[in-house]
Amino acid sequence: MSLKGKVAVVTGGASGIGRAICLQLANDGAAISVWDLDESGANETVSMITAAGGQAIACIGDAADAEAIAGSADKTRSALGAITILVNNAGITGFDAFMDITTEMLERMLRINVMGPFLCAQAIIPDMLAAGWGRIVNISSSSAQTGAMMMTHYATSKGGVVAFTKALAREYASKGITVNNIPPGFVDTPMLRKSPVNVEAEAASPNSPMGRAGSPEDIAAACSYLVSEAAGYVTGHTLGVNGGRVMP
Repeated sequence: MSLKGKVAVVTGGASGIGRAICLQLANDGAAISVWDLDESGANETVSMITAAGGQAIACIGDAADAEAIAGSADKTRSALGAITILVNNAGITGFDAFMDITTEMLERMLRINVMGPFLCAQAIIPDMLAAGWGRIVNISSSSAQTGAMMMTHYATSKGGVVAFTKALAREYASKGITVNNIPPGFVDTPMLRKSPVNVEAEAASPNSPMGRAGSPEDIAAACSYLVSEAAGYVTGHTLGVNGGRVMP
């Protein structure tokens, strides 16, 4: 599924799922703008893409700050061209008892996980409208589908991402722009490894029909489909990539 001639922005592209998406879309032919606060990781992702013959740049900044987003979008347009693919992957997580979650903790979670995708879409949709073609993929979470203990603030924010996806999809369906979301299940990433979760035990639990954790590449493959021409009639959709852990 060739993306030759397309320019893609991937937020949170310095590691984990974001990096895998960057590499996959670059392999599909897109020029990639890697947005992240982690300068070293973002530059490493760019180096991996260019070493394989692709085209990529890094934009360092907060993907939930309107001024930083505008600057990164302008830099991307100047270096690569108009942006017609946006993958809102940047986000944070948290494991906290409900009664321990402060207003500040909740506001930070919502700012990064919900306001970030909202502002990035506002900055980039004008390019898509001008082109008459666009693809937006929001990375949500299976916790929004099932709920998750000790993650009320996180699940709430990711539920917002799912609703945001559906509302935006309806608004732009007639404009050649599709908007979908992927709620990863249990995916082995650096962020997960830093959490209290025992990765090996959880992967072997009865909740995991396939008996393994997902990989960032599993999510990237689904994203590759959703941004392709093959998915041109798919919008407002939640494409679960979870090894059977969630069966709606």
